Amino acid sequence: MAKVGISDVAARAGVSEATVSRVINRRGVVAMATRRQVEEAIRELGYERGGQSQLVVVLTPGLAQPFFGRLCELIESALASQGFRALVGSTTVGGLQEVDFISSTMDLGIAGAVFASASNTLVGADPTVYQLLVERKIPFVLVNGSIEGQPAPSFSTDDVVAAELAVDHLWGLGHRDIGLIVGPAGNRPSERRLTGFVRSMSARGVADPQRLVVRQVYSVEGGMSAAGTLLDQGVTAIVAASDYMALGAIRAARRRGMSIPQDLSVVGYDDSQIMDFVDPPLTTVRQPIERIAQSVSTAMVHLINRKQAPSGELLFDPELIVRASTAPPHS
Repeated sequence: MAKVGISDVAARAGVSEATVSRVINRRGVVAMATRRQVEEAIRELGYERGGQSQLVVVLTPGLAQPFFGRLCELIESALASQGFRALVGSTTVGGLQEVDFISSTMDLGIAGAVFASASNTLVGADPTVYQLLVERKIPFVLVNGSIEGQPAPSFSTDDVVAAELAVDHLWGLGHRDIGLIVGPAGNRPSERRLTGFVRSMSARGVADPQRLVVRQVYSVEGGMSAAGTLLDQGVTAIVAASDYMALGAIRAARRRGMSIPQDLSVVGYDDSQIMDFVDPPLTTVRQPIERIAQSVSTAMVHLINRKQAPSGELLFDPELIVRASTAPPHS
């Protein structure tokens, strides 16, 4: 006889699985009549919790970056609404290692794991942590990069389209010498943005767009360094692979006595919450962070409850947000 699960209880009680989880875990507000329906269904079906974990690990490369901090916050909130708790781990270079963190949390009993732009973004990443989860039959969901040979759901913004949107905007303003700042080689989102940039510039007849590309780390300092190289080449506009890089580009230009956007137009990426308040407010490509977080949490809960979830990578459309850091070039 098949084991009774939360989905069976929800169907018998005529409520959502999230409501059943709240009743079982005594979390959140549930109307007394609804609670009684759920409890009656539990008794009738003989449901046993059996120690099922409600803990989901969320791994990210750095909570100090506003975008990743906000993404984890939204995933945590979405999971909580369905009766699960999130344990967030920040995996930085030289710091916490994914496999160590996952191994230690397995002792706590985890229900699933989310890799939010973690090692899954790297081409040729060590598959050990993913193999460990598969062996333990612990489901996982990915953000910003899938793992070869693993059918786990993966959710990403369409980075190719994002770069094309930025180039379209700047070209429409009259810029022809447009530079791109991207992350290190082997980073999947960076490679996609590079593809979109080269494709868009080539389609407009620009010879060898690669000469206008500089790779750097995802930081303000990385943006400053890369922008210096591009400014030496005479660009009038810069597309940056993150908002922080864009802020670095603006700082580099100002240190040369340049004004934004009069002397240099800059486009960022992410649309972090503070970008509307920097000087000047940053034109950027927005990632649909709320939709991504909701999709991640829904897929995670479905996998935990052994229900059908998407497989492979799903891409979300980005949106260009035009503010005050872009303008036509000087004639």
